[in-house]
Amino acid sequence: MLLDFYKYQGTGNDFVMIDNRSLFFPKDDVVLIERLCDRRFGIGADGLILLENDNDTDFRMVYYNSDGNESSMCGNGGRCLVAFAKQLNVIENATTFIATDGLHHATVAPDGLVSLQMIDVNELKITPEFSFLNTGSPHHVQIVDDLEHYNVKENGAAIRYSDLYGKAGSNVNFVSQINEDTFAVRTYERGVEDETLACGTGVTAVAIAMNATGVTASNAIHLKVEGGKLEVSFEQLGGQYTNVFLKGPAQFVFKGQIEI
Repeated sequence: MLLDFYKYQGTGNDFVMIDNRSLFFPKDDVVLIERLCDRRFGIGADGLILLENDNDTDFRMVYYNSDGNESSMCGNGGRCLVAFAKQLNVIENATTFIATDGLHHATVAPDGLVSLQMIDVNELKITPEFSFLNTGSPHHVQIVDDLEHYNVKENGAAIRYSDLYGKAGSNVNFVSQINEDTFAVRTYERGVEDETLACGTGVTAVAIAMNATGVTASNAIHLKVEGGKLEVSFEQLGGQYTNVFLKGPAQFVFKGQIEI
C-alpha cells in the first residue's frame, strides 16, 4: 500500500504527518511507525502524528515518538499539526483540538507563526539542583555551565534512566541564562533517546521553572534552541501557571508517498 505523508518541522523538531480522518492507518504497528521515522530506512523524523476526526473539536492529535510508541503531548508537534490542518483546509486561522493531555487552542498568524495554548501547570518540584514539572510531558530542568559544549546525550540519558524517574523516565532540559528574559535550552527527549533540535513542552517547562525559581521575573520568555527560537508566555494566578502559550514557526517541508 502506498502511504501519502507530509513532512513538517518546528525549529528543527521534525514530524511525519498523516491525514488519518478515514482511520486507515495501522496505529498499533510499532515497527512500521519506527521505520517511517527512521532517518536511514524511512522518511526520518522525531515523531509521527496522525490527524483524526473528533466529534467535539476541529480534530484529534495522536502522537508517536520515533521509537514507534504512542506518547504524551508534543508542543512543537502540536504547532506543526495546526499548520497541517490549515494546509488541509480543516481549519482557517484559529482552532480547538484534542490531544492526549486534553483540549488545546491555537492560532496561525499571517507570518505563519503558530501560537499553541498548553495545559495549566499547578505542581512543580523544586530542589537546589533541578526542577521537575509536567507541561503535557514530564520535564527535568537543570541549569548547567558551558551549555554549548555540554554532553547532552550522555548526561540526559543518565538522568532519564535514573532511579529519580523510574521506568517511565523523563525528558531532560539543560539551561543557560542569556539575559533577564532569554534562555538557551538543549533537550534530551525520551522516546527519541537523543538530543533533539527543539522541544516545545521542554521550553515551556524551562520558562515556567525559571520564573518559579526566581531566576527571572518575566512572564514572557524567549528560548534559544538548537533549531531556532521559541517564545513562551503565561500568567501566574495563586501558584498556578495558566494561559500558557508556546509560539514559534511551523513549516511545511515536503510531501510524498512511501510503500508500507
